[in-house]
Amino acid sequence: MTGAGAGAAEYRIEDLAHASGATVRTIRAYQDRGLLPTPERRGRANVYRETHLARLRQIADLLDRGYTLASIKELLEAWDAGRGLGGVLGLVAEVHGPWTDEQADRISRRELDAKFGGRQDDEAVAEAVELGILERVPGRDDEFLVPSPQELAVAVELHAAGVPLSAISGHLRELRGQVEHIASRFLEFTTEHVFARYLGHRPPTDADAGEAATLVRRLRPLAQQTVDAELARAMRTFATRHLDHHLGPNGAETAEGASRLVPVLLPARTTRAVRALVGAERVAAFVAAAAEREVQARALDGLAATHAKDG
Repeated sequence: MTGAGAGAAEYRIEDLAHASGATVRTIRAYQDRGLLPTPERRGRANVYRETHLARLRQIADLLDRGYTLASIKELLEAWDAGRGLGGVLGLVAEVHGPWTDEQADRISRRELDAKFGGRQDDEAVAEAVELGILERVPGRDDEFLVPSPQELAVAVELHAAGVPLSAISGHLRELRGQVEHIASRFLEFTTEHVFARYLGHRPPTDADAGEAATLVRRLRPLAQQTVDAELARAMRTFATRHLDHHLGPNGAETAEGASRLVPVLLPARTTRAVRALVGAERVAAFVAAAAEREVQARALDGLAATHAKDG
């Protein structure tokens, strides 16, 4: 590398590769695809400058964020046309930022074993790493990063309640697939109704990308709030049904002696007739009273028939 003053650094391709972390082959491939400006030709050598180094670092950053080379080329062309990348990179940073306030934690292998009854289970640990519940710390075989302490705490409580670790991991795999479907549908929904006007052209303008980043920040908590509310509603509904199903046969008494409520399906025309007779708010009470009277009548008939037979 040579220099003729501040900001006038010059690089041979080998020097540029060393400074940027890219290989010579990669740099030439970027040139062929139009991702790098044409270097200055000096004699038989190509001369690269700080602008080339800055461009290589931009490309590396965008690749790390998940962009393809084709998308990067469009973004860089927009940059070269004076449209700027500030808003786009701000949008990317907003999307790649944390989607929860939960803070990651660390846990030692000894602490982890203690949480699950003190028994070492290398297979369960390997599965937890595969699922992302735990992440290995480079150079530390006895320590793990815990991206979501809440998720680990749930597993600890389920295991303490008697659920095998294999069942917990299997349930998580199933749940993750369902949640990923919900996330995908939420993104499709918001893209169609909110973000389409900002992202309908490629690449978006700096102003549009900036507005989209602001919307991501505002809408970020909505997905979790919606899922929390709907999960609470569904759990209330299904837990009640589940309890009714497992408490015993129809008509059984609870431990406290109170009669259980058992859902009964009635024909629509019967429901309409009762509603017309006593009003919508009294349908359930009327049906319960009618059923109770029928049960009592049959009991009386049974007793009378038994008495007649004995006599």
